[in-house]
Amino acid sequence: MIYSFQELLLLSAAAIVIDWVVGDPKWPTHPVILIGRWIGWLEQRLMTEARRSKPVAGRLLGIVLMLSTLLLSYGIMWGIVWTADAVHPWIGYAVSAWFISSTIAVKGLKDAAMLVYEPLKAGDLSKARQYVGYIVGRDTSGLSEQEVIRATVETVSENTVDAFVSPILYALIGGAPLAMLYRAANTLDSMVGYRNDKYRYFGWCSARTDDLLNLIPARIAGLLMVAAAWLIPGMSAGKAFRSVIKFAHKHPSPNSGIPEAAAAGAMGIELGGRNVYFGVASERARMGYPTRPITIEDSKSAVVLLYTVSVLIGTGVLLLWLVT
Repeated sequence: MIYSFQELLLLSAAAIVIDWVVGDPKWPTHPVILIGRWIGWLEQRLMTEARRSKPVAGRLLGIVLMLSTLLLSYGIMWGIVWTADAVHPWIGYAVSAWFISSTIAVKGLKDAAMLVYEPLKAGDLSKARQYVGYIVGRDTSGLSEQEVIRATVETVSENTVDAFVSPILYALIGGAPLAMLYRAANTLDSMVGYRNDKYRYFGWCSARTDDLLNLIPARIAGLLMVAAAWLIPGMSAGKAFRSVIKFAHKHPSPNSGIPEAAAAGAMGIELGGRNVYFGVASERARMGYPTRPITIEDSKSAVVLLYTVSVLIGTGVLLLWLVT
């Protein structure tokens, strides 16, 4: 079962449309949920408190976790697609498109952002803090209204890479199996890729693998966000580009600063600043050329930017399919 590039283009375009319409179902059998359960199960069996403090043991066991998760995710996905394709090629296409769509989350990000937006609009800061806590890793109990909005905008912007551009690019290279491998790597990073005492060594390999896999997609996403800003009334492509050049490298992540800086510049707001993680304050580089304070409507603007990027990629994929 080897799909041609033209077939991969059509499957990826179909997956984008499926995600726009259906979104990210929260089923117990959703592949990302199953990957997360595997990671949690294996972590409990590999890592003990005694091993966590040992650099060599922690890193070696972290490599075991990373390799086993990626190989299992790729292998099972390849087997499912191969079996479906063996039954009938069109069943193989349908299964591939569906599973590729499960690795992206444009509609899911929009829905999550709107869950925060609605209580903010109604003046219910407590509920907004609760909902933003579902999508960010920082402590949210003491966030002000502007900090809740900033957290939402930063998450939507950063996940333009993780939840859309990266999985689609890997799907274009290797179909559903490679897209699922990427999603497994990203899930590993979100679960164990922290630089705290618990995961400093054990999560090191997972964090570095995610950084490597996002290296090129993040830069492509930055350019697409600049192009999207040029198309969206009220946004500035020039400031988005300059913001990426000036501020992105100041972010602790080699990749996350690019979409965040692009969004800040495009929207004319400031992102970054003080965050609290597991009770420890962290000062993130401030990005953008702010011309105004951040407002509730900026959550919607971040979603518009995300959807415009998805339309650009979807259009590009279809055009490539037509000319190949």
